[in-house]
Parts: sequence; C-alpha cells; structure tokens
Amino acid sequence: MIPASESGMRRGPVWGYEDLVLLVGAILPSIAMGVLLARLLRALAPQTFAGPAAANLSFQLFMYAFLTGALYLIIGFRHGEPFWSALGWTLRFRGAMVSLAAGPLLAVGVSALGVLLRTPEAPNPVQEMIRDQGSLAIVVTFGVVAAPFFEELFFRGFLLPLFARTLGPALGILATAVPFGLLHGTQNHWIWQQVVLITLAGVVFGYVREKTGSTAAAFLIHASFNGTEFFGYLLTRL
Repeated sequence: MIPASESGMRRGPVWGYEDLVLLVGAILPSIAMGVLLARLLRALAPQTFAGPAAANLSFQLFMYAFLTGALYLIIGFRHGEPFWSALGWTLRFRGAMVSLAAGPLLAVGVSALGVLLRTPEAPNPVQEMIRDQGSLAIVVTFGVVAAPFFEELFFRGFLLPLFARTLGPALGILATAVPFGLLHGTQNHWIWQQVVLITLAGVVFGYVREKTGSTAAAFLIHASFNGTEFFGYLLTRL
C-alpha cells in the first residue's frame, strides 16, 4: 500500500460517482459528434481526409474534444472548480525529467515482459494507418501527444482521485488501470497478454500521478512510453 502521507493527492476531488455517470453518459453523444464532424471534414476536403490516418484520428480527436468539454462542464460549471488545477494538471512537481526518462525504461520492460508472456503477433490498426510520411507524422503526433494527453486527463486526472478516495491509493491505481487496459483491447484484438501489459503500464502511470500529485507527470511518462514504442516500430522498418 502507498502511505497516505506520501500521496501526491493532498486534496480529495470535489466530484463523485454521480459525476462519473454524467461523464459516461456523454460518451455516446461525443462519438456521434466525432463521426459527424469527421465525415464533414472528408466531404469538405476529401483529398486531405480520405486516408485512414486522417479520417480515423480526426474522429478520435473530435470525440476526445467533446468529452473534454463535458468534463469541463462537470468540473468548472457544476462544481465551480478551476478545471486544470482540479484535475492536477500542473508542471510544478519534482521529478519532471525522471518522469520523462522513465517512459523508455517502462517501454523496454513491458516489451521484455511481453516476450516472457509469449505475446502473439497481431495486426496493429495504428501501424496499418501508416502508409506514407504524411500519415506517419499524423499517427506519431496523435499517439505521442494527443492520445496520452486526453487519456491521462480522464483516467489519472478524473478517475484516479475518485477511486483513490473510495478504495485507497493502491486499489485506486489498479481500478483506474483496468479500464485503461480494456480501452485498448479492440486495438490489440483482445489478446490477453497485450491487455495485461497495457494495464501494467497504466498502473505505473497511476503511481507516478499519485506520487507527484501531477497529471502532467503521468502525461510525460505516457508520452515518452508511446514515443519509444513508435521509435522501436520505425527501427523495424529500416
């Protein structure tokens, strides 16, 4: 167990499980708006957004944006709290460079564990979107910056403080990491080893958030973790 005195979350969240239900209820409308706007972009600029990378990732970006808007309404409007500070998005924490440097080490460790678990190879839809230098730039930017930003905002910024308050820090970290791993299940064809590995990475992201009190710290390790995986993928294509 992580001692409460060492927790970076010195102030409990003002939101509760009713707010979690509200956020979950915003998922389907956000998906619908993401689909609508992505299709609108393809209609207005078919040559730019016809490729799978631009089409799929523009949809995800719109969906995340609408979910973030719903989260803002919950935190800022419903509870009257400053959005970024309430979610722990601060760069004022010790160990920023350590968090950034820990991502590659975590990626190597997860890869080694994947070998031990005899993780089977499977088509990766993210890699399949990479067809040229333009799509590569889009996929890498989304995977290293946008996806970690939004995922950490929701999972370690919003969910983890709520679960940690109810279950305690250690179980809260695990309870947050499990849906994080399941979120990536479809992408990895529900190969259980892949889901377990991503869940373990989520545990580390949560631990960093808990120890530093900063969601930005979790973002840094998540971004450098994803960046290392992309770098490894690019090395295999040389």
